Amino acid sequence: MAARRLVADDVRAAEAALLSGHLELVVSAGSTVCAYVPVGAEPGSMAMLDVLLRRAGRVLLPVARTTSDNIPLPLLWGEYRPGELVSGRWGLREPPEPWLPESAVADAAVVLLPALAVDRRGVRLGKGLGFYDRSLTRPHRQTRLIAMIRDDELVDELPSEPHDVRMTHAITPGRGVIAFPDRE
Repeated sequence: MAARRLVADDVRAAEAALLSGHLELVVSAGSTVCAYVPVGAEPGSMAMLDVLLRRAGRVLLPVARTTSDNIPLPLLWGEYRPGELVSGRWGLREPPEPWLPESAVADAAVVLLPALAVDRRGVRLGKGLGFYDRSLTRPHRQTRLIAMIRDDELVDELPSEPHDVRMTHAITPGRGVIAFPDRE
């Protein structure tokens, strides 16, 4: 995260534009895409969401919740409508209510996920709360789970645990779409 914060704004903007350009290869017209609103130095941009909406037609964004004991719950989803995001917990931008149930992710042909790093087996390093691992426990075999990362965040190997949901692909600004072996 510290390395990301050192990336100049113009470099980050150029990388976001390249990432958006690569999305045409993985997003079909008339499909549903689950995406995310980039926070801080995360790869991507608000413009990426607009590209997805024009291309796919339906973009769902996550809504993070916890129990009263602060235990993360599976993500809820909300329709992305430009200009209508609201402030959520942890500084996140989220769609306003009404929200869709956690099962709405099953409609997605593509799920784009933020990641700090991904290895060549598709193991994703997130921020450690496990929202996505709880939400993607039974993805359809054909659903593409795509981590959005910077070029140097594709690594040879990351530690993994049995509950980790593996990615099918990653997208980096310079390397484009990278396919991983079938998930187990």
